[in-house]
Amino acid sequence: MRPIDTALSDTAADTGTAAMSPALRPAAAAAADALDGLLPLDVLDVAGALPETEQRRLAEATAWLQERVRPASIGPWQRDELPRDLLADLGDRGYGNLGLEPGSRLFTGLLHAQLARADVSLSSVVGIHNELVVGMIEALGSAEQRERFIPGLSRFATLGSFALTEPDHGSDIAGGLATTARCDGDTWVISGAKRWIGLGTVADIVLTWARDEADGVIKAFIVETDRPGFAATKIEHKLGLRIMQNADLTFDDVRVPEENRLPGALGFAAANRLLCDSRAWVGWQAVGAQLAAVDIARRYALDRQQFGRPLGAFQLVQAALAEMFGNLTLSLGLMTQIARTQEEGRLTMPQAALAKSTLTRLARETLSVGRNLLGGNGILTDHEMAKLLADVEVLHTYEGSFEINTLIVGRAATGISAFV
Repeated sequence: MRPIDTALSDTAADTGTAAMSPALRPAAAAAADALDGLLPLDVLDVAGALPETEQRRLAEATAWLQERVRPASIGPWQRDELPRDLLADLGDRGYGNLGLEPGSRLFTGLLHAQLARADVSLSSVVGIHNELVVGMIEALGSAEQRERFIPGLSRFATLGSFALTEPDHGSDIAGGLATTARCDGDTWVISGAKRWIGLGTVADIVLTWARDEADGVIKAFIVETDRPGFAATKIEHKLGLRIMQNADLTFDDVRVPEENRLPGALGFAAANRLLCDSRAWVGWQAVGAQLAAVDIARRYALDRQQFGRPLGAFQLVQAALAEMFGNLTLSLGLMTQIARTQEEGRLTMPQAALAKSTLTRLARETLSVGRNLLGGNGILTDHEMAKLLADVEVLHTYEGSFEINTLIVGRAATGISAFV
Protein backbone atom coordinates (compact mmCIF):
# COMPACT_ATOMS: atom_id res chain seq x y z
CA MET A 1 0.00 0.00 0.00
CA ARG A 2 1.25 3.50 -0.86
CA PRO A 3 -1.23 5.77 0.95
CA ILE A 4 0.76 8.90 0.34
CA ASP A 5 0.09 8.44 -3.39
CA THR A 6 -3.63 7.76 -3.03
CA ALA A 7 -5.47 10.40 -5.05
CA LEU A 8 -2.23 12.30 -5.60
CA SER A 9 -2.67 12.23 -9.34
CA ASP A 10 -6.43 12.26 -9.56
CA THR A 11 -7.23 15.93 -9.12
CA ALA A 12 -4.17 17.50 -10.64
CA ALA A 13 -3.67 20.23 -13.18
CA ASP A 14 -5.79 21.33 -16.09
CA THR A 15 -5.61 19.35 -19.32
CA GLY A 16 -4.87 22.48 -21.28
CA THR A 17 -8.48 23.54 -21.73
CA ALA A 18 -9.12 26.96 -20.27
CA ALA A 19 -12.65 26.15 -19.14
CA MET A 20 -11.98 24.11 -16.02
CA SER A 21 -9.99 24.78 -12.87
CA PRO A 22 -7.39 22.02 -12.41
CA ALA A 23 -8.59 21.11 -8.94
CA LEU A 24 -12.25 20.59 -9.76
CA ARG A 25 -12.11 16.96 -10.85
CA PRO A 26 -13.02 14.82 -7.83
CA ALA A 27 -10.57 12.03 -7.08
CA ALA A 28 -13.18 9.29 -7.44
CA ALA A 29 -14.26 10.52 -10.87
CA ALA A 30 -10.67 10.68 -12.09
CA ALA A 31 -9.49 7.38 -10.64
CA ALA A 32 -9.55 5.68 -14.02
CA ASP A 33 -6.75 7.87 -15.35
CA ALA A 34 -4.47 7.77 -12.31
CA LEU A 35 -0.76 7.59 -13.12
CA ASP A 36 -0.36 3.87 -12.42
CA GLY A 37 3.04 2.44 -13.18
CA LEU A 38 4.85 5.78 -13.08
CA LEU A 39 7.32 6.97 -10.47
CA PRO A 40 5.38 7.41 -7.20
CA LEU A 41 5.55 10.77 -5.50
CA ASP A 42 6.73 9.01 -2.35
CA VAL A 43 9.82 7.67 -4.10
CA LEU A 44 11.30 6.23 -0.89
CA ASP A 45 7.95 4.74 0.23
CA VAL A 46 8.17 6.63 3.51
CA ALA A 47 4.52 5.95 4.25
CA GLY A 48 5.23 2.24 4.00
CA ALA A 49 7.03 2.49 7.33
CA LEU A 50 3.76 3.27 9.09
CA PRO A 51 1.78 0.53 10.83
CA GLU A 52 -1.00 -0.80 8.62
CA THR A 53 -3.70 0.96 10.64
CA GLU A 54 -1.98 4.32 10.15
CA GLN A 55 -1.48 3.60 6.44
CA ARG A 56 -5.23 3.11 6.10
CA ARG A 57 -5.97 6.29 8.07
CA LEU A 58 -3.56 8.28 5.91
CA ALA A 59 -5.01 6.88 2.68
CA GLU A 60 -8.55 7.75 3.75
CA ALA A 61 -7.52 11.22 4.88
CA THR A 62 -5.64 11.87 1.63
CA ALA A 63 -8.64 10.94 -0.51
CA TRP A 64 -11.01 13.11 1.56
CA LEU A 65 -8.68 16.10 1.55
CA GLN A 66 -8.33 15.86 -2.23
CA GLU A 67 -12.06 15.43 -2.88
CA ARG A 68 -13.45 17.85 -0.31
CA VAL A 69 -10.85 20.39 0.74
CA ARG A 70 -8.67 20.97 -2.31
CA PRO A 71 -11.36 22.10 -4.78
CA ALA A 72 -13.34 23.97 -2.12
CA SER A 73 -10.33 25.99 -0.96
CA ILE A 74 -9.59 27.78 -4.25
CA GLY A 75 -12.47 30.26 -4.12
CA PRO A 76 -11.92 31.32 -0.49
CA TRP A 77 -8.18 31.65 -1.16
CA GLN A 78 -8.85 33.96 -4.09
CA ARG A 79 -11.38 35.97 -2.06
CA ASP A 80 -9.08 36.20 0.99
CA GLU A 81 -11.68 34.70 3.33
CA LEU A 82 -11.90 31.94 5.94
CA PRO A 83 -14.20 29.06 4.84
CA ARG A 84 -15.97 28.24 8.08
CA ASP A 85 -17.72 25.23 6.54
CA LEU A 86 -14.39 23.62 5.72
CA LEU A 87 -13.11 24.41 9.20
CA ALA A 88 -16.17 22.72 10.70
CA ASP A 89 -15.58 19.65 8.53
CA LEU A 90 -11.95 19.52 9.62
CA GLY A 91 -13.10 19.71 13.24
CA ASP A 92 -15.57 16.88 12.70
CA ARG A 93 -12.70 14.71 11.48
CA GLY A 94 -10.60 15.38 14.56
CA TYR A 95 -8.07 17.73 12.97
CA GLY A 96 -8.45 20.23 15.79
CA ASN A 97 -6.52 18.10 18.28
CA LEU A 98 -4.01 16.09 16.25
CA GLY A 99 -1.35 16.40 18.91
CA LEU A 100 -3.61 14.84 21.53
CA GLU A 101 -4.81 11.92 19.42
CA PRO A 102 -2.97 8.57 19.32
CA GLY A 103 -0.56 8.21 16.43
CA SER A 104 3.11 8.26 15.55
CA ARG A 105 5.00 11.46 14.78
CA LEU A 106 5.53 10.21 11.23
CA PHE A 107 1.81 9.68 10.72
CA THR A 108 0.97 13.12 12.09
CA GLY A 109 3.66 14.70 9.93
CA LEU A 110 2.47 12.97 6.76
CA LEU A 111 -1.09 14.04 7.57
CA HIS A 112 0.09 17.65 7.91
CA ALA A 113 1.79 17.25 4.52
CA GLN A 114 -1.47 16.05 2.99
CA LEU A 115 -3.30 19.01 4.52
CA ALA A 116 -0.74 21.34 2.91
CA ARG A 117 -1.03 19.50 -0.37
CA ALA A 118 -4.77 20.17 -0.36
CA ASP A 119 -4.33 23.82 0.67
CA VAL A 120 -1.33 25.42 2.37
CA SER A 121 -3.47 28.17 3.95
CA LEU A 122 -5.81 25.76 5.69
CA SER A 123 -2.85 23.63 6.75
CA SER A 124 -1.49 26.76 8.45
CA VAL A 125 -4.78 27.24 10.27
CA VAL A 126 -4.78 23.60 11.41
CA GLY A 127 -1.07 23.46 12.20
CA ILE A 128 -0.83 26.67 14.22
CA HIS A 129 -4.05 25.75 16.02
CA ASN A 130 -2.56 22.38 17.01
CA GLU A 131 1.05 23.36 17.68
CA LEU A 132 0.69 26.81 19.23
CA VAL A 133 -2.85 27.05 20.62
CA VAL A 134 -4.03 23.61 21.76
CA GLY A 135 -0.40 22.61 22.28
CA MET A 136 0.30 25.68 24.42
CA ILE A 137 -2.70 25.19 26.71
CA GLU A 138 -1.95 21.48 27.01
CA ALA A 139 1.74 22.04 27.79
CA LEU A 140 1.68 25.27 29.81
CA GLY A 141 -1.89 25.63 31.06
CA SER A 142 -3.53 24.55 34.29
CA ALA A 143 -5.84 21.56 34.59
CA GLU A 144 -8.77 23.97 34.82
CA GLN A 145 -7.68 25.78 31.65
CA ARG A 146 -7.30 22.51 29.76
CA GLU A 147 -10.75 21.38 30.87
CA ARG A 148 -12.28 24.75 30.05
CA PHE A 149 -10.82 25.41 26.61
CA ILE A 150 -9.50 22.29 24.89
CA PRO A 151 -12.85 20.56 24.17
CA GLY A 152 -14.12 23.53 22.15
CA LEU A 153 -10.76 24.09 20.47
CA SER A 154 -10.57 20.42 19.50
CA ARG A 155 -13.72 20.79 17.38
CA PHE A 156 -12.86 24.26 16.03
CA ALA A 157 -15.99 25.37 17.88
CA THR A 158 -13.64 27.75 19.69
CA LEU A 159 -10.95 29.49 17.66
CA GLY A 160 -7.70 30.59 19.21
CA SER A 161 -4.66 32.56 18.16
CA PHE A 162 -1.05 32.78 19.33
CA ALA A 163 0.09 36.36 19.90
CA LEU A 164 3.84 36.78 20.21
CA THR A 165 5.12 38.92 17.29
CA GLU A 166 4.81 42.71 17.62
CA PRO A 167 4.85 45.63 15.15
CA ASP A 168 8.42 46.56 16.09
CA HIS A 169 9.70 43.17 17.22
CA GLY A 170 9.78 40.04 15.07
CA SER A 171 13.16 38.33 14.88
CA ASP A 172 14.27 40.06 18.10
CA ILE A 173 11.10 39.30 20.02
CA ALA A 174 12.93 37.29 22.72
CA GLY A 175 14.65 40.38 24.05
CA GLY A 176 12.46 43.11 22.62
CA LEU A 177 8.94 42.07 23.60
CA ALA A 178 7.21 45.33 24.57
CA THR A 179 3.65 44.30 25.47
CA THR A 180 3.27 44.60 29.25
CA ALA A 181 1.23 42.97 31.99
CA ARG A 182 0.66 44.69 35.31
CA CYS A 183 -0.71 42.86 38.32
CA ASP A 184 -3.60 44.69 40.01
CA GLY A 185 -4.93 42.60 42.87
CA ASP A 186 -6.33 39.39 41.42
CA THR A 187 -6.37 40.72 37.84
CA TRP A 188 -3.77 41.54 35.19
CA VAL A 189 -3.82 44.64 33.01
CA ILE A 190 -2.35 44.05 29.54
CA SER A 191 -1.18 46.89 27.30
CA GLY A 192 0.54 46.84 23.93
CA ALA A 193 0.21 45.66 20.35
CA LYS A 194 0.77 42.49 18.32
CA ARG A 195 1.13 42.00 14.56
CA TRP A 196 0.80 39.15 12.05
CA ILE A 197 -1.43 37.20 14.43
CA GLY A 198 -3.08 34.30 12.61
CA LEU A 199 -6.88 34.15 13.02
CA GLY A 200 -6.63 37.32 15.10
CA THR A 201 -9.85 38.81 13.70
CA VAL A 202 -11.95 35.68 14.19
CA ALA A 203 -10.45 34.14 17.33
CA ASP A 204 -12.45 33.69 20.52
CA ILE A 205 -9.31 33.64 22.66
CA VAL A 206 -5.83 35.05 22.14
CA LEU A 207 -2.84 33.45 23.89
CA THR A 208 -0.94 36.65 24.60
CA TRP A 209 2.70 36.92 25.61
CA ALA A 210 3.51 39.98 27.74
CA ARG A 211 6.30 41.18 29.99
CA ASP A 212 5.46 41.44 33.69
CA GLU A 213 6.17 45.03 34.72
CA ALA A 214 7.14 43.91 38.22
CA ASP A 215 9.83 41.31 37.53
CA GLY A 216 10.48 41.67 33.76
CA VAL A 217 9.62 38.00 33.14
CA ILE A 218 7.69 37.16 29.96
CA LYS A 219 4.39 35.47 30.82
CA ALA A 220 1.33 34.31 28.87
CA PHE A 221 -2.37 35.01 29.32
CA ILE A 222 -5.60 33.76 27.80
CA VAL A 223 -7.40 36.88 26.60
CA GLU A 224 -11.01 36.51 25.52
CA THR A 225 -11.56 38.75 22.51
CA ASP A 226 -14.79 40.26 23.85
CA ARG A 227 -12.96 41.95 26.74
CA PRO A 228 -13.02 45.77 26.81
CA GLY A 229 -9.89 47.32 25.36
CA PHE A 230 -9.12 44.52 22.90
CA ALA A 231 -9.26 45.27 19.17
CA ALA A 232 -8.25 43.37 16.03
CA THR A 233 -7.79 44.68 12.48
CA LYS A 234 -7.32 42.39 9.51
CA ILE A 235 -4.09 42.74 7.52
CA GLU A 236 -5.16 43.14 3.89
CA HIS A 237 -3.52 42.50 0.50
CA LYS A 238 -1.42 39.47 1.42
CA LEU A 239 0.41 37.64 -1.37
CA GLY A 240 -0.09 34.17 0.10
CA LEU A 241 -1.77 32.16 2.88
CA ARG A 242 -4.85 34.17 2.01
CA ILE A 243 -7.26 31.90 3.88
CA MET A 244 -5.33 32.53 7.10
CA GLN A 245 -6.74 35.75 8.56
CA ASN A 246 -3.75 37.65 9.96
CA ALA A 247 -4.34 40.68 12.15
CA ASP A 248 -2.98 43.63 14.04
CA LEU A 249 -4.05 43.45 17.69
CA THR A 250 -4.16 46.21 20.27
CA PHE A 251 -4.51 45.82 24.03
CA ASP A 252 -5.65 49.04 25.73
CA ASP A 253 -5.51 48.17 29.44
CA VAL A 254 -7.27 44.84 28.87
CA ARG A 255 -8.08 43.25 32.23
CA VAL A 256 -7.97 39.46 32.68
CA PRO A 257 -8.24 37.45 35.90
CA GLU A 258 -5.31 35.61 37.47
CA GLU A 259 -6.99 32.34 36.46
CA ASN A 260 -6.28 33.27 32.81
CA ARG A 261 -2.52 33.33 33.33
CA LEU A 262 -0.84 30.16 32.07
CA PRO A 263 1.21 28.86 35.03
CA GLY A 264 3.78 27.06 32.87
CA ALA A 265 4.62 30.11 30.75
CA LEU A 266 7.48 31.68 32.65
CA GLY A 267 10.17 33.23 30.47
CA PHE A 268 10.82 33.04 26.75
CA ALA A 269 12.20 29.52 27.04
CA ALA A 270 8.62 28.29 27.40
CA ALA A 271 7.67 29.89 24.09
CA ASN A 272 10.83 28.57 22.48
CA ARG A 273 9.90 24.98 23.30
CA LEU A 274 6.63 25.44 21.45
CA LEU A 275 8.33 27.16 18.51
CA CYS A 276 10.77 24.27 18.12
CA ASP A 277 8.03 21.78 17.22
CA SER A 278 6.21 24.45 15.24
CA ARG A 279 9.24 25.08 13.02
CA ALA A 280 9.55 21.36 12.39
CA TRP A 281 5.88 21.29 11.38
CA VAL A 282 6.57 23.96 8.71
CA GLY A 283 8.93 21.41 7.16
CA TRP A 284 5.93 19.14 6.62
CA GLN A 285 4.10 22.05 5.00
CA ALA A 286 7.01 22.40 2.59
CA VAL A 287 6.72 18.68 1.81
CA GLY A 288 2.98 19.02 1.17
CA ALA A 289 3.38 22.02 -1.12
CA GLN A 290 5.92 20.08 -3.15
CA LEU A 291 3.69 16.99 -3.31
CA ALA A 292 1.04 19.17 -4.89
CA ALA A 293 3.48 20.94 -7.22
CA VAL A 294 5.03 17.73 -8.55
CA ASP A 295 1.61 16.16 -9.03
CA ILE A 296 0.24 19.19 -10.88
CA ALA A 297 3.35 19.60 -13.04
CA ARG A 298 3.46 15.96 -14.10
CA ARG A 299 -0.22 15.83 -14.97
CA TYR A 300 0.12 19.03 -16.94
CA ALA A 301 3.19 17.71 -18.77
CA LEU A 302 1.33 14.56 -19.80
CA ASP A 303 -1.96 16.23 -20.73
CA ARG A 304 -0.78 19.43 -22.42
CA GLN A 305 -0.01 19.05 -26.14
CA GLN A 306 2.45 21.29 -27.97
CA PHE A 307 4.01 20.75 -31.40
CA GLY A 308 1.89 17.63 -31.71
CA ARG A 309 3.44 15.95 -28.63
CA PRO A 310 2.86 15.96 -24.86
CA LEU A 311 5.01 18.50 -23.03
CA GLY A 312 6.44 15.58 -21.09
CA ALA A 313 8.15 14.30 -24.24
CA PHE A 314 10.56 17.24 -24.27
CA GLN A 315 13.93 16.97 -22.55
CA LEU A 316 13.78 20.28 -20.71
CA VAL A 317 10.40 19.38 -19.25
CA GLN A 318 11.66 16.00 -18.09
CA ALA A 319 14.70 17.69 -16.53
CA ALA A 320 12.40 20.08 -14.67
CA LEU A 321 10.28 17.21 -13.36
CA ALA A 322 13.39 15.31 -12.25
CA GLU A 323 14.57 18.36 -10.31
CA MET A 324 11.18 18.72 -8.63
CA PHE A 325 11.12 15.02 -7.72
CA GLY A 326 14.62 15.34 -6.27
CA ASN A 327 13.73 18.29 -4.06
CA LEU A 328 10.56 16.57 -2.87
CA THR A 329 12.39 13.34 -2.04
CA LEU A 330 15.14 15.15 -0.13
CA SER A 331 12.51 17.05 1.84
CA LEU A 332 10.46 13.97 2.65
CA GLY A 333 13.57 12.05 3.70
CA LEU A 334 14.73 14.81 6.06
CA MET A 335 11.29 15.16 7.67
CA THR A 336 11.13 11.40 8.19
CA GLN A 337 14.29 11.65 10.30
CA ILE A 338 12.96 14.72 12.11
CA ALA A 339 9.83 12.72 13.01
CA ARG A 340 11.98 9.93 14.40
CA THR A 341 13.94 12.44 16.48
CA GLN A 342 10.70 13.94 17.81
CA GLU A 343 9.37 10.48 18.67
CA GLU A 344 12.47 9.93 20.79
CA GLY A 345 12.11 13.33 22.48
CA ARG A 346 15.46 14.56 21.13
CA LEU A 347 14.49 17.36 18.73
CA THR A 348 16.61 20.48 19.24
CA MET A 349 16.07 24.00 17.97
CA PRO A 350 19.05 23.85 15.55
CA GLN A 351 17.58 20.67 14.03
CA ALA A 352 14.15 22.26 13.69
CA ALA A 353 15.68 25.45 12.28
CA LEU A 354 17.72 23.45 9.76
CA ALA A 355 14.60 21.61 8.58
CA LYS A 356 12.55 24.80 8.35
CA SER A 357 15.13 26.87 6.49
CA THR A 358 16.32 24.12 4.13
CA LEU A 359 12.94 22.72 3.19
CA THR A 360 11.25 26.06 2.59
CA ARG A 361 14.22 26.97 0.37
CA LEU A 362 13.80 23.73 -1.58
CA ALA A 363 10.05 24.31 -1.80
CA ARG A 364 10.65 27.74 -3.30
CA GLU A 365 12.91 26.18 -5.92
CA THR A 366 10.40 23.43 -6.68
CA LEU A 367 7.51 25.87 -7.09
CA SER A 368 9.58 28.18 -9.28
CA VAL A 369 10.41 25.31 -11.61
CA GLY A 370 6.79 24.15 -11.58
CA ARG A 371 5.42 27.60 -12.33
CA ASN A 372 7.79 27.89 -15.28
CA LEU A 373 6.76 24.48 -16.59
CA LEU A 374 3.13 25.60 -16.82
CA GLY A 375 4.08 28.63 -18.93
CA GLY A 376 1.39 31.28 -19.05
CA ASN A 377 -1.03 29.07 -17.15
CA GLY A 378 1.50 29.06 -14.32
CA ILE A 379 0.58 32.62 -13.36
CA LEU A 380 -3.14 31.83 -12.94
CA THR A 381 -4.30 30.80 -9.49
CA ASP A 382 -7.05 28.72 -11.14
CA HIS A 383 -4.28 26.36 -12.19
CA GLU A 384 -3.05 26.17 -8.58
CA MET A 385 0.69 26.37 -9.23
CA ALA A 386 0.67 30.15 -8.80
CA LYS A 387 -1.38 29.74 -5.61
CA LEU A 388 1.18 27.31 -4.24
CA LEU A 389 4.05 29.57 -5.29
CA ALA A 390 2.56 32.47 -3.35
CA ASP A 391 1.90 30.35 -0.27
CA VAL A 392 5.45 28.98 -0.24
CA GLU A 393 6.80 32.54 -0.22
CA VAL A 394 5.07 32.96 3.14
CA LEU A 395 6.37 29.63 4.46
CA HIS A 396 9.87 30.85 3.71
CA THR A 397 9.36 33.84 6.04
CA TYR A 398 6.97 32.92 8.84
CA GLU A 399 7.66 30.83 11.97
CA GLY A 400 11.10 32.44 12.06
CA SER A 401 12.46 33.95 8.86
CA PHE A 402 14.78 31.96 6.60
CA GLU A 403 17.70 34.13 7.67
CA ILE A 404 17.13 33.78 11.41
CA ASN A 405 16.71 30.01 11.17
CA THR A 406 19.87 29.83 9.07
CA LEU A 407 21.77 31.80 11.72
CA ILE A 408 20.48 29.48 14.46
CA VAL A 409 22.10 26.64 12.55
CA GLY A 410 25.24 28.71 12.01
CA ARG A 411 25.49 29.44 15.72
CA ALA A 412 25.21 25.74 16.50
CA ALA A 413 27.84 24.95 13.88
CA THR A 414 30.40 27.50 15.09
CA GLY A 415 29.52 28.26 18.69
CA ILE A 416 29.45 31.94 17.73
CA SER A 417 26.21 33.95 17.60
CA ALA A 418 25.87 36.26 14.60
CA PHE A 419 22.99 38.07 16.34
CA VAL A 420 22.43 39.16 19.91
